[in-house]
Amino acid sequence: MPTNDPKIETVKGAERREVAGVVMDIARVGSGRVKRVSYPAGFRWSKDMKGLVGTDYCMHAHVGFLISGHIEIRYADGCKVDFVAPMPVEIDPGHDGAVLGGEPAVLIEFDFEGDTVEKFGLPATHKHD
Repeated sequence: MPTNDPKIETVKGAERREVAGVVMDIARVGSGRVKRVSYPAGFRWSKDMKGLVGTDYCMHAHVGFLISGHIEIRYADGCKVDFVAPMPVEIDPGHDGAVLGGEPAVLIEFDFEGDTVEKFGLPATHKHD
């Protein structure tokens, strides 16, 4: 989805980035960041980002609110989790993600860059309890 898409207005005071069709508006808040991330319909991390990042899975944790769309998360152990807006999202590192359906998925995300796992008390990789 191009950054000039009129459906995605720029957030005042945020930095806009676009990577592999994913549009991110990022604002620094204290020691963390608040982001609005818009994943285009048909986006799949393993298809669209894996080659850019160089890892088999996304190794970032994601915490926030899915405000529109449908995201399917698959972990290396075969576990699958579906998030359908509106709902809170907690995604452990070590996942592949895909946008399902014909509309973009928009996530309001909170992170601490490399310290997100520690600050939110999340596991370093996905595991079943």
